[in-house]
Amino acid sequence: MADYDSNRIIRGQAAEVGAIDAGLRAHMLRVYNYMLVGLLLTGATAWMTASTSLLGLFFQINPNGTAGLTMLGWGALIAPFIMVLVLSFRIQRMSLGAAQALFWVYASVMGISLAPIFLIYTGATVAQTFFITAATFGAMSLWGYTTNRDLTGFGSFLFMGLIGLIIASLVSMFLQSTMMNWIISVAGVLIFTGLTAYDTQWIKESYSVSDDGSLAGRKAIFGALKLYLDFLNLFLMLLRLMGNRR
Repeated sequence: MADYDSNRIIRGQAAEVGAIDAGLRAHMLRVYNYMLVGLLLTGATAWMTASTSLLGLFFQINPNGTAGLTMLGWGALIAPFIMVLVLSFRIQRMSLGAAQALFWVYASVMGISLAPIFLIYTGATVAQTFFITAATFGAMSLWGYTTNRDLTGFGSFLFMGLIGLIIASLVSMFLQSTMMNWIISVAGVLIFTGLTAYDTQWIKESYSVSDDGSLAGRKAIFGALKLYLDFLNLFLMLLRLMGNRR
């Protein structure tokens, strides 16, 4: 009788673990799908803006080859920061539909602000850098998902590095130092490569089998936002290091 009860307990525990694993895989797939669609929206919007008359609505191309921002361009530059803040601090109070819509709008507007990439760098460079970014991101995200090492302390260190990177980038805007820009780019690649692993583990650990559909959906969107930002910033830093300008 005792053996029978023990077997029932073991089978019950195994079934529970199997349900959690299946739910976690589905949750992570949902996160990656959101991120992928967001990146596709950003890329498509950037290309369409750069290759059509829409470019003139947001950017003013000067005769010497430099580009300035129109009023709409300033709006497209500032709006994504506001939307990230809203998604970061208000997403738990939003409906799932509103969070999805805001994420899609954010990804699209981000594409407008990145349109000059297609004018500054060659198409081959953009494509090559994208594939390198995808390979690096995939490897680090897989490691973050499978490792048994706790990356919490690692994430705190990376966050401090990110703050330093932002400050250094602001200073670099005034100094216009080639060496400083190179150092910032290298540091950015290291920071966002590490953040990819840390954020993947954070998304995995934040999953709960007891979450209802709406909460799980909002968690997936927020996780996709974190990975989207990691991928995009890693791509931009690598492009600054490797990109061949026109």
